Amino acid sequence: MALEGLSINLATLRGAWGFAEAVDGCLARGITAIAPWRDQVAAIGIEEAARIVRQNGLRVTGLCRGGMFPAPDAAGRQAAIDDNRRAIDEAVALNADCLVFVVGGLPAGSKDIAAARQMVEDGFHAILPHARSAGLKLAIEPLHPMYAADRACVNTLKQGLDLAGRLGSDVGVAIDVYHVWWDPDLAEGIARAGRESRIFAHHICDWLVPTRDLLLDRGMMGDGVIDLKSIRRMIEAAGYQGPQEVEIFSAENWWKKPGGEVLDTVIERFKTVC
Repeated sequence: MALEGLSINLATLRGAWGFAEAVDGCLARGITAIAPWRDQVAAIGIEEAARIVRQNGLRVTGLCRGGMFPAPDAAGRQAAIDDNRRAIDEAVALNADCLVFVVGGLPAGSKDIAAARQMVEDGFHAILPHARSAGLKLAIEPLHPMYAADRACVNTLKQGLDLAGRLGSDVGVAIDVYHVWWDPDLAEGIARAGRESRIFAHHICDWLVPTRDLLLDRGMMGDGVIDLKSIRRMIEAAGYQGPQEVEIFSAENWWKKPGGEVLDTVIERFKTVC
């Protein structure tokens, strides 16, 4: 029987398994929803990855990732647009619920974050016709402000929703607890996202104290300080009933463990603390 309500972002299993092995591990435990990263798909080939998805009736809750729009020159910005169009094609081939966007930070040599944010918006406008022709939803993932310079200059749920509102109804947000749990306006933002029907994904992990690496030391649910149940209640009250997608970057802990052990722990924590 399928384990309802749980999706595995394959980054969680990056240390142990490739795409096919991760799918096998998930299916063996009744997990039928996944969210791969583009490099994991590329390693096996988009045709083979799509075949595995179809053959096993998998739900792809998102493809990670599009974005990284800002660049110091027009050629760099166009290269990012072209790559995002390819990402759209890959997400469509996998029948993904959405393409998740880490939008990008400051271009090399720049200190102008307002200009970077404008490059992000311009980039979305450039790719939206391609996404719309394919019927694909685009999910902006606001990242914690610690990533504003290098990864994402959209850092709060409000910023993500404001941007999505200027782009159209087929652009929404991916709410990742690691990035938004601290926001004093989180409840208001989730309620607004629900009213606007813009919650396209819900990612979970935990924030460890102390955090040894701001990128690669995410915690297993229940090992940190995030009130996962409270956030999930807000998200469900806002109308989103989709899966909780477990996404754990953990270079010195979970990526060093066997994939089966990681998945078994995810399932146990999903049942008890999520």
